[in-house]
Amino acid sequence: AEVSTQSTGTSPSACNYIMTSPLLLLVALVSTAFASNVVDLTAANFDEVVNGDKNVFVEFFAPWCGHCKALAPEYEITADAYVREDNVVIAKVDCTVEKDIASRFGVTGYPTLKFFKKGTTEPEAYSGGRTADDIVKFVNRESGARGFIKKAPSAVLQLDNSNFDSVALDETKDVLVEFYAPWCGHCKRLTPIYEEVGKTYRADKNCVVAKVDADGEKELGGRYGVTGFPTIKFFPKDNKAGEAYNGGRTAEDFIRFLNERCGLNRVEGGGMSDAAGRLEVLDALAEKFMAASDKAVVAEEAMAVTKDMDKTAQYYYKVMKKVVEKGDDFIQTETERISRMLAGSMSDEKRDQFTIRRNILGAFSLSADSHTEL
Repeated sequence: AEVSTQSTGTSPSACNYIMTSPLLLLVALVSTAFASNVVDLTAANFDEVVNGDKNVFVEFFAPWCGHCKALAPEYEITADAYVREDNVVIAKVDCTVEKDIASRFGVTGYPTLKFFKKGTTEPEAYSGGRTADDIVKFVNRESGARGFIKKAPSAVLQLDNSNFDSVALDETKDVLVEFYAPWCGHCKRLTPIYEEVGKTYRADKNCVVAKVDADGEKELGGRYGVTGFPTIKFFPKDNKAGEAYNGGRTAEDFIRFLNERCGLNRVEGGGMSDAAGRLEVLDALAEKFMAASDKAVVAEEAMAVTKDMDKTAQYYYKVMKKVVEKGDDFIQTETERISRMLAGSMSDEKRDQFTIRRNILGAFSLSADSHTEL
């Protein structure tokens, strides 16, 4: 049976009326002005291209067809994947013009996709997915070619059967996972938002933003009861059975959730908020220090309080020690120095470290300002 693939496809008879739209005609003309690696097949060249010498994947389409328009960018990506492959051709036939070719191959709906394997001019129907990934996987498998899709690097970690357990079930990590399908419209709309969330936490090794193609990784989807897309689950350190994420779908919603659950203070884009690194008990000690007539005594108290704490907490004591040695002006000069450094280029890890230091200096600066006003 032929695969016209979408039950909502429009019949060829509707074409004559719809294609009279001047706007659609203009769009069609403009689109041809751009270079494309998809080969246009016509009555003049069809049998020359589809002659058994090469593997040829063909889309039979109509310019007015909504599903064809949705496929178009994916099909261009597919063609780009085979630019360096001599034995594979990605082609298309405009069935509103080449009606004899459409009739010859029994095309009754759009788009209809067929694969002509090398060595034959008889096609097989393609009934797989409509993403470039889906089509390239099929053509590579059937032709032995090595088509490759160039993808921009993603801040969201791609999980599959080979690495899911080592990441999502790692008890040292909090992991947010989107189970998606490449063809899912809601998933596509979520992609740029989720990518922004990934960028926000890219420097955090233990707060991971990840995704699973649950259409391709059906075992993983089944394991976690995924029946719709996108499904988002959170795998915290203390619950590796996973829990449903039912919050909002904006970047702000995800970031608020992850900051709370991961114990972080990220802002959209990957920076840290003014609260990062600050501790109320040590902020109070900073205020006490700046008000003290004998700052060295309070500094000794801070050393005792922070000696068993992490390096971030111990920075409070280091600031106090420097102020005792150099005077109150150290707060301002050090803040300005760090701000200049942050304006330059540095690794994400270093940027976090210096942002936290500037935040802690802010606790002393606010204390100094409040006492000056008094």
